[in-house]
Amino acid sequence: MTPTPIPPARAEGFTASTTLPLYWREDGPATAAPLVLLHGGPGAYHDYLYPQCLALAATHRLFTYDQRGGGQSKSDSRAPITWRTQVEDLALIVKEFALEPITLVGYSWGGLLAMLYAVEALQSSQIIPPARMVLMSPAPITRAWRDDFERNLAERGRSPVITAMREELNSSELRARDYQAYRQRAFEVSVAGYFANPRLAESLTPFRVTSRVQQSIWESLGNFNLTNSLRAVAVPVLVVHGRQDPIPLASAQAAAHALQGEFVILDECGHVPYVEQPEALFASIEEFLSK
Repeated sequence: MTPTPIPPARAEGFTASTTLPLYWREDGPATAAPLVLLHGGPGAYHDYLYPQCLALAATHRLFTYDQRGGGQSKSDSRAPITWRTQVEDLALIVKEFALEPITLVGYSWGGLLAMLYAVEALQSSQIIPPARMVLMSPAPITRAWRDDFERNLAERGRSPVITAMREELNSSELRARDYQAYRQRAFEVSVAGYFANPRLAESLTPFRVTSRVQQSIWESLGNFNLTNSLRAVAVPVLVVHGRQDPIPLASAQAAAHALQGEFVILDECGHVPYVEQPEALFASIEEFLSK
């Protein structure tokens, strides 16, 4: 199965305020309230959230961008990209595109980026604080939970279903017969562990992660633990997490508790709720945003 094509943006371009021009796109009504969608990774780009997350553009001005180091925002520079770099970029983008009041919708690493941004806004007058946040399948808020996630994902990769998918692909003649189809299938196998039902990986838009950027950002966080810092953030928050997500449910629960936010658990759902449980996900988001 080929993923649904991503339709053209209503508007797109490159930032002027950041030290490296970053690709951005907008969808939905230009006069509607803005939502800033932050993709995961780190080191990935926005494409794999689409077309499903365009559901958020039905009634909102949906703004997203390829974070520094990934997608159309890559650079030949070897300068380290850190979590602070990403927070600084986001702060400049918010000002450049007049995205206030700021509603951050962060997925996976993007959820952690939203939290880091909110924490840094408490310390810097140069950062406009968010008005509210939606955290979809947020990345772990401590190094220990990140270690748990990595173990969980590795274990899933050895599951009977995914092992069978891998063996089926390796024993096929697809590589010689249809290389593009082979690449698509190989991608599906590579991300299948993120799903409660690994076969649903066929509906995810393919993407790549720039490993150098990913490593640089995680290293910059060190032995991180955001639990105490999040308690000082006083904005409305919705946290949505799949019960079968390889990222520990306890991490998402702790984030929601520290932020005094609403917490929604999606059953029969792994780490990709916009593919696995889109109706429940977007209904919970719309309900939260309508308050």
